[in-house]
Amino acid sequence: MTELFPPFEPGDEPKTRRFKPVPMRLLLPNFITLLSLCSGLTGMRLALENKLEMAVVAIFVAAILDGLDGRVARMMKGTSRFGAELDSLADFVSFGVAPAMILYFFSLHNLHSPGWIIVLLFACASALRLARFNVAIDDPDRPAWQKDFFVGMPAPAGALTVLLPVYLHLVGVSHPQGSAVFEAVYILFIAFMMISRIPTYAGKTLGSRVPRSTVVPLFILVVAFVALLATMTFEMLALLTLLYLAGIPLMVRRYRQLEALEPRATATEMPSRSQ
Repeated sequence: MTELFPPFEPGDEPKTRRFKPVPMRLLLPNFITLLSLCSGLTGMRLALENKLEMAVVAIFVAAILDGLDGRVARMMKGTSRFGAELDSLADFVSFGVAPAMILYFFSLHNLHSPGWIIVLLFACASALRLARFNVAIDDPDRPAWQKDFFVGMPAPAGALTVLLPVYLHLVGVSHPQGSAVFEAVYILFIAFMMISRIPTYAGKTLGSRVPRSTVVPLFILVVAFVALLATMTFEMLALLTLLYLAGIPLMVRRYRQLEALEPRATATEMPSRSQ
């Protein structure tokens, strides 16, 4: 009995372990990431219920939230390894699985097993893209100017771009019976762009500094863009997708120009280092 109920003096009770409180600046970016994940999952449910308009909006909202969580984390100095891993997992679901499932419910199911294989390929391409991105972050030898570029198409851009057939259908473009084959080829092209080494503009430093002379025009442009996106949502998404695809050669050209200047800059620094 003494072993079961050992004697103790009053005041010697074991102290409960107190966890260190977590600052809100670390939690808020993760909350936004979870909201992005929930929005992507909701998009799959809406597509299953044949609510394509709302499913597309859910993916678009997930992309907006995904762009916000990183910026909020950097502004509040709340970046963490946990947040980075959570963001990658959420991106895989919201921008790898959810868009592929929406396209499967939309038209790829007409191809039966080949359509499902395309869904798997797109999801795998998204996973590989995110894994490569996580590895590239830890590269200490990466030049500073390369932070403005992604290697391959990023997962959110791939998700919004791959839904172009749905946008065209929602704006009234005819959807013939055999169009699923062409849409399958287009989806494979976007999957290839995600895992390719083709550079695309990241825009991480965009908007960090705005000249005073452009503040008022910028306000007008933002208001006009939001108004058009709210009133002509799918027309604007289709237009932005086409402009993004058309701008990829310009992104590659700019990347090559900066890459060509890198050895020249290194060569000019060598004499100063030796002095």
